[in-house]
Amino acid sequence: MGPVSTPSNATSLWHSAVADRAATALDGLYVPKFPITPTTAIMTAGSCFAQHVHRTLQARGWRVIDTETPNVALPRTALIRYGYGLYSARYGNIYTVRQMCQLLSEARGQRTPKDAIWRRGDRYVDALRPNIEPEGLARPAHVREARADHLRAVLKALREADIFVFTLGLTEAWVSRADGTVYPTAPGTLAGDYDPEAYDFHNFTVSELIDDLKELRDLLQEVTPGIKMLLTVSPVPLTATASTQHVLSATGYSKAALRSAAAEMAETYDDVDYFPSYELITNPSARGAFYKENLRSVTEEGVTAAMEMFFSAHADHTGTAPLPRAEADPDGDDELICEEALIEAGRT
Repeated sequence: MGPVSTPSNATSLWHSAVADRAATALDGLYVPKFPITPTTAIMTAGSCFAQHVHRTLQARGWRVIDTETPNVALPRTALIRYGYGLYSARYGNIYTVRQMCQLLSEARGQRTPKDAIWRRGDRYVDALRPNIEPEGLARPAHVREARADHLRAVLKALREADIFVFTLGLTEAWVSRADGTVYPTAPGTLAGDYDPEAYDFHNFTVSELIDDLKELRDLLQEVTPGIKMLLTVSPVPLTATASTQHVLSATGYSKAALRSAAAEMAETYDDVDYFPSYELITNPSARGAFYKENLRSVTEEGVTAAMEMFFSAHADHTGTAPLPRAEADPDGDDELICEEALIEAGRT
């Protein structure tokens, strides 16, 4: 048996690794397994915090895949309102791992959700991305046509990707009893009608999350052999919980479960890594400075700190210097499209 390595005091002792350091100077917090460079083809997806990741990578000029945003001269705000430019395809927020697996399976023609079109007044929306058409579409056939185009764009993005960056957001979900389809929002909130006979609330366990992440890895590899996966956990707390717990306890469970599942994957597979943006932003030495007054929304300073950690680590890892820092987005978190925030607004 060889010698056992001793952790450095600079990273293993709380006082020297955290308490005695500035919130943005946590050396050794992120040590990448594999290089990611400005020329790496990056596919992004996940919860609404993942929009920050996509936007910042694009602003730096990194090779971020986008297969659905039209090449037309429109203001960014107009594109965002219709779900363009947020991720590598126009899937909107994907809060759970199961939802991502189902999307990739559908894109490959392996499943067809039974209850995929919901009404909003006299209009129709895609139940699996209910916020990408604010006014809805006139006919169910239009929704089906738009979704078929979208699924082709998802598959195209995956085939082009060298790495899949996925931000884990929630463990809570609403599920169809008919076929197990997982939705990004509860039926009857932004669209559709809630029927307790048709839908169940489900809070994913750690073991379920790990199984789903393994399935996700398999799906990625089947389409694009050799693709790598970088997992993150959203630092944004739950807006509300459908469980019986206090929202603070529900948030604690959700983040702990997601973080545990991500750790298991990163420790098991050489082609899966974890990026600790969650740890940096929730770091006690920041004393809450990376959150806005509502204690949920991440400030632009918090986003910048997390992404600077990413760029710096990969500059060291690859031997290439990071590109010049992009200017801060003046709108920042206010531009994010988050269905759960809209649900909260509807309750007030």
